[in-house]
Amino acid sequence: MSDFTVNPLVLLGIGSSFAFSGVFYHLYQEKKKELKKLKEIPIFKPDQHLVRVLKASPHKRLQYVAVEGLVQADGEPLPSRFVPRCFGVIQKVSEEEHWKYWNSVTRTWNSRTMNKKESSNSVPFSLVSPGAYINDLYVKVQNPLEASGSYLERVYYKLKRAEEGLVNMMLQGLNGEKPVAMAESEELLRVGTVLTGFGEVVLEGGQVMRLQAPQDGRKFILVPSDHKSFIDRHESSADMWKALTALTGLTGASLLAAVIYNLVGKQDDRSK
Repeated sequence: MSDFTVNPLVLLGIGSSFAFSGVFYHLYQEKKKELKKLKEIPIFKPDQHLVRVLKASPHKRLQYVAVEGLVQADGEPLPSRFVPRCFGVIQKVSEEEHWKYWNSVTRTWNSRTMNKKESSNSVPFSLVSPGAYINDLYVKVQNPLEASGSYLERVYYKLKRAEEGLVNMMLQGLNGEKPVAMAESEELLRVGTVLTGFGEVVLEGGQVMRLQAPQDGRKFILVPSDHKSFIDRHESSADMWKALTALTGLTGASLLAAVIYNLVGKQDDRSK
């Protein structure tokens, strides 16, 4: 019977391949469902078509749609604190200290961050139709700070190294800690950015359109790209999970076929 033994690492490879294939297939199916729901969401731009649809809708309200447009400040935009001639409508400035402390067990210096400070500012802004330099139609974005999504762009980052001085040397000697650097960063939702917002749209006063958090509990999302690019990224993600499913499944099947082939070959040799 010892002639029929299989390397445990091969068995582990077969099991792992099929297990990963199952996980990747599950992720592929979940992404397909998500993509199907995203494609079912109506997409609009701030134009007369959206106004007509809102006027024809009950209570002049669309419960969950996507609106694509260019970011435009309703008044004065926010100037960047660090970058000249750079303006936005949402601004986040962060500072955090990088320290090192002595680990007496491993006898090494380990890193940590502390004293992180953040400040956020925003001004009212709207979405206007791309290509429209003068347009009376726009969609005001209500409470954008409540929206999810990575819609801020980092426009500034600087790491200021700590100077080796007498105070730092005393801190290092007393408690085994020393400052390393101070990191500063600034993120903006810049004026002119193409933005797609997912949420509820209401019509007020016949012409004023407003994008806000949905009342039915669905997510209020802001995406810093056009709608097509957003969908394309999700399709690429689905294709990736599909390819990984096929790759790991074929790997497991190939290993299993090789093991069966070797076992059958050895059995034939013994029968002869």
